[in-house]
Order: sequence, then structure tokens, then C-alpha cells
Amino acid sequence: MSCSMLKTLFRNPSTIKTQSQAKQLHAQILKTTPSPSPPDLSFLLSLYSNLNLLRHSLTLFNSLPFPPTPIAWKSLIRCYASHCLFHHSLSCFITMKANNVSPDRHVFPSVLKCSASIGDLRFGEAVHANVVRSGVDVDLYTCNALMNMYAKVERFHAHQVFDESPHSSQSSVKKVFDTMPRRDVVSWNTVIAGEAQNGMYEEALARVREMGSAGLKPDGFTLSSVLPVFAEYVDVVKGKEIHAYVVRHGFDADVFIGSSLIDMYANCTRMEDSLKVFDLLRQGDSISWNSIIGGCVQNGMFDQGLVLFRRMLRAKTKPTDVSFSSIIPACAHLTTLHLGQQLHGYIIRGGFEDNIYVASSLVDMYAKCGNIKMARWIFDKMEHHDMVSWTAMTMGYALHGHAHDAISLFEQMKGESVKPNYVAFMAVLTACSHAGLVDEAWKYYNSMTKEYGIAPGIEHYAAVADLLGRAGRLDQAYSFISNMHIEPTGSVWSTLLAACRVHKNIELAAKVAEKIFAVDPGNIGAYVLLFNIYSAAKKWREAAKMRILMRDKGMKKKPACSWIEVKNKVHAFVAGDESHPYYDEITKALEVLLEQMEREGYAPNTNEVLQDVEEEQKKYLLCHHSERLAIAFGIISTPAGTTIRVTKNLRVCVDCHTATKLISKIVGREIIVRDNSRFHHFKGGECSCGDYWPNPTATIEYIHRSYGEWCQLHNLNVVPAVETSTVIISNDYEESQRLLRLELAFMAVTILY
Repeated sequence: MSCSMLKTLFRNPSTIKTQSQAKQLHAQILKTTPSPSPPDLSFLLSLYSNLNLLRHSLTLFNSLPFPPTPIAWKSLIRCYASHCLFHHSLSCFITMKANNVSPDRHVFPSVLKCSASIGDLRFGEAVHANVVRSGVDVDLYTCNALMNMYAKVERFHAHQVFDESPHSSQSSVKKVFDTMPRRDVVSWNTVIAGEAQNGMYEEALARVREMGSAGLKPDGFTLSSVLPVFAEYVDVVKGKEIHAYVVRHGFDADVFIGSSLIDMYANCTRMEDSLKVFDLLRQGDSISWNSIIGGCVQNGMFDQGLVLFRRMLRAKTKPTDVSFSSIIPACAHLTTLHLGQQLHGYIIRGGFEDNIYVASSLVDMYAKCGNIKMARWIFDKMEHHDMVSWTAMTMGYALHGHAHDAISLFEQMKGESVKPNYVAFMAVLTACSHAGLVDEAWKYYNSMTKEYGIAPGIEHYAAVADLLGRAGRLDQAYSFISNMHIEPTGSVWSTLLAACRVHKNIELAAKVAEKIFAVDPGNIGAYVLLFNIYSAAKKWREAAKMRILMRDKGMKKKPACSWIEVKNKVHAFVAGDESHPYYDEITKALEVLLEQMEREGYAPNTNEVLQDVEEEQKKYLLCHHSERLAIAFGIISTPAGTTIRVTKNLRVCVDCHTATKLISKIVGREIIVRDNSRFHHFKGGECSCGDYWPNPTATIEYIHRSYGEWCQLHNLNVVPAVETSTVIISNDYEESQRLLRLELAFMAVTILY
């Protein structure tokens, strides 16, 4: 190789593109010049650094005569940074400064990148001062690196940059931005992204408009930064405008933009649009898959989320920790324990079990699927616990009725200097509510407000009000709710209304019901509760008025439904439903169980059923509630000794609670029932709730067949008065018949007019 060619390569180093070419040039220089000059060796070092050849760079750097040239220092600092050896890079920078070598604009961007990566604010500020003293604070790339450093580091640190007073991170970014004589798209994107991430949405949108006025077009990064703004504002109209801009300028194939659009539509509860955006992506990556799966789960489309997760696996896209923490909650909500266990196996094989977010999701999933022991095992295996894992485990104990375990865990959390938050107090108050621990609940409620300065929310008020009501402190509960610092909702008042029924306080019930109807006129549960209170007190006229009022408002109570997972398939049951292919076998099993239960002293509480039917039919209606059908199916479909897990959308009624205790004793199995409030672990004739939870407020399922069939006979499209509802409780047969005749008369009037 001639000297002229070497000079040409020195002038155009970009022509060297591979390690092999760099080493050939190195060999040629040594061959041509036995003692290469420091500039020649520094040039070679810069080539190795550009190719990220750290070992070769270090070898060559150590062979340089002292002191190394500025270009040699710059090359090694950059090479360390590109290999994520940030502390080495900063150490090299300090050594360079100690040797009186002044850094230039080519050095500072790498040094600032390292400061941002290790989160060292003080060092970053020192570098900023060095930038100003070196006179390169007008350099575009150095200023961009400064803004990036402040945006990343100062989210967690207070600092001082230009004056004596502390500023937010975005203030520092903005000050650097405002002093820049020239800005490119990266400059604008940095300040826009920082403002959006710090919740300064109006400022971020205004900055985008300024960017356009400055003659620069937003790129994909700009758009992906501002789309979350519209998601936060739930402003789907403006989001669609950005979407139109994306399509017009050809950004719709960008997976990052696509993922941002999916998130935006999902946060605006427009999952149909999210799915369309996802389907139009030419090739989705893990980020877009995670976005659409997370959006489905977030919007309650749990089945669709699981379908998409399977599609992702079939598409050979490897799930990440975000994938699992997004999809596991779907299993928790659907109580599909078997599927959750399969995902757990996948997590272990993929090496994600140590990820704190994945582990917290698993704790929550196992707790909500009824396996509290497995939830605790995973919790204990976690090396570190965050607030999510603490609250998930505490709430799990609360829902399973293990109040003292929940309180113990809550105290352990505080003992480890973890400050309880809003959700943590909600969990411990729920635990107290489910176990009737009044004094403990008051202690935590007062400490929440006085010691931790957390303002109580609806959930906290509801838990305390429910606890006071169940303890019979109705006047205290009424005063507590009336003095809430926020307006009580219908759900909070409903807890007291339920307590009024338990303690048969009709006057207070009517007063509370008026409060509910004023703030939540569509609360059908309140109408049903008040109807039952009047019926239990044999106030038939008032009960009839409530029934008529419900019908007049077109209210229809949702039917009770229970489901059980057997052999990877979920089976759903509704009271009296005979459509299941194994219905005959289920009925036979229930008959055998009833016979054995009666030997144990069980007597169906037929007083809770008021229909013009024989006593045997009343027993049939009680014994064919949805949870009993599911339990019987579980018994005949699984091996002896297998735990039976049933989920119900409403509370377990008193009669079914009694029956399930006996069934667990007869068949020698643990039966876990999750209703809409908590878990019941039935074993050996006992329940984990200690019979504290079931009460007369539980729903009595019954099908008003006669009226429904009459409507079908006359081809009338009329909603039955109460297709699935709580029925009148009465021992007075004649009075019952009179009330039923009154109902039918009203139905006839409604149909005619």
C-alpha cells in the first residue's frame, strides 16, 4: 500500500467499514512505518472505536506514548460508552482532565450519555459547567445530550442549574433548549417528550405547534410522544387527527407509532379502533403485541387478550416480562387457574420469575384464583418487594378471610420502612371488614389520615361503613357516612342498607334508601334490598310499591351465574338452567347429596321462596342454584379428593352457604367458592368465613316462570317483572296470594296501556 493511499484513507476514514479492513490498515502502517507517529496511532484508535472494538482499542491506547492525544481520549471514552461501561468511560474522562487535556464537542455527548445512564445528577451538572467553560454550550449535539441527561436523571432528583433555587427536571431541559442558537428535530423531540412524561400536556401540544412554525416536521418520535397526551385527556378526536397525520405522512408502518396509537385508543376505551390499528401493522413486534394485549385486559376484554397472546406465540414473537405482566391479570379476572399455571410454567422456562412485576402479577393471580398458599409461596420467594406485591398479598389474604395474616403482613411492610399507600390501606381495611375487627379498622383508618396524610376514598369509607353496620352500630355508620369529606355514593349507602336488613331497622332503611335513590337512581340492588326489608317485616303494601316502582323503571336484575373450570374448559351454570349436556347426571348427584345432607340435619329454608308452588318445588328451586349445579358438576367430573373451585357473579346465599359446608364434609373435599365479595373455603363442614359473612342480604335466585311463559304464549315483548330476583319472604299464605294477584293485575294494566 502506497503512502498516497494511506493519506487518502486518513482523509476519508469512513471507507474503513470492517474489523478486517481496520486490522489490515494497522498492519500496513506498521510495515510501512516501523515507529508510527502518535497521530497515526490515534487515527487507528478512532477506527477501532468507531467499529466498537473495545479490546483492540484498549491495546492500542495502552501502547501510545504518554500523554495520549485528545483524539485517543475521545475514542476510548466513546468506545467504553458504546459498550455500556459507563463508569469506565467517566473514569477515563476524569483522568483526561487530570492530565490537562481539554475535552471538545466530540467528547461531551458520550460523557453526558454515561451520566444519564448511571443517574448521577451531580456529575452531570459538573459536566454542564465544563461545557459552559469550554465554550461548546452552543454546539447542537452537546446541547441535545445535555437535555437528554437532565430529562432522564432529574425525574428523581432535585437540582440547581442556573440559579440558587431548585427547579423541576423539565425546567432545566427547557432552559437548555431556550439557550440553543440552533435546534434540530432531536432537540424538539427531547423537550416535547419530557413535557409529556411530566404531565405538562398543554405545554407539549403547544411545543409541537411551535415546532411546525419553526419549519420542522414532526417525526415518528414526536408523534409517539404526544399520542399519550390524548390518551390521558381521553380526547379521541384530537387523537384521530394525529392518526390522520400519521397516515398522510406515511408513518403508519412504524411499529412505535402503531403501538402509541393502540395505547391511545385503548386508554380512550376504543378497543375496536385499537384492534384495527394493530391488524394494519405489517409486522408487529413485542411492543405492539404487548400494547394490544394490555389494552384488551385493561378494557375488560380478557378472553380477547388471551386469544391475542396465543396469536403472538404462533407468530413466533417471544413474550417479554411486559407480556406476562399484561396477560396474567386476565387469568386472575377469569379465575382460570389452569391457564394461569401454564403461564407460570412458561415464565419459569423463560427466566422471568425473578422479575418483580411478573412475580407481583402471579401473586395477584393465584390469590384471585383461590390458591392463597401458592400466592404466599411466590411472595416469599421474591428477593425484593415493591408496593404492588405487598398490597397484592395483603388483599389476597383479605379476600380469603385471613384477616390476621393480612394485618401481620401489613405491619411487616411498615416494619421494613415501606410507606403504605392508598391501596394498601384499602386492603387492610377490607381484611378488617371481612372479619368484623372494628377496633383494628378504626386504628388503621385514623392512622391513614393522621400519620400518613392519605385522604380516604370511597373504598375506605365503604369498608368502614360495612364493618360498623355488620357490628350493629347503625347510627354510628349513618353518622360516619353523612360526615364523609366527599359525597357518598350509592354503593357506600348500600352497605348500610344491607346492615339495616340484617338488624331489621326498617325506619333507618327507608331513610338510607332515599339517600341512595337521590345519588344513584339506577341502583337496582337498593330497590331489591328495600323490597326484601319490607317483605320480611310483612309490610306488603310498601313491598308491592317497591316492586311496581322497579317494574315501572324497567329494572331487571342480572341473573346469578356460576362457573367452574374442568379439564381446561370453563362450564357456566344459571339457576334452573337445564341446557348443560350433563344436566341429568348433575341432578342425580344433587339428589344423592340432598339425601345425605338431610341425614346430617339439613333442612332447606323454603320460607325464603314465595311462589304458588308445592313445598317440593320450593326445595327444587333452592337446591338448583347456580353454585350448587357447578359444585355437583365438579364432583362428578374430577377425581376424588380434587379441590373444587367455583366462581359466582353474586354473593352466595345463606342456604347455599349452609349446604356447601355439608357437601364439603360429605364428599371429603375442599370447595372454594369465590363470590362477588370474597372467597369461601369450605372444608370438613366448616367455612373460612366463620359464618360471619353470609346474612339475609344474600340473593335468593328464583325464576318467575309463570309470567315469562304467559308473555311468550301471547307473543308479548314485555320484560318480566323480576325474571331473576329476590322474592317476597312470608309465612302468610293468604297474604302472599293477595300480593301475587296484585302483581298480576298490575302486569295486565301495564300490558293494556
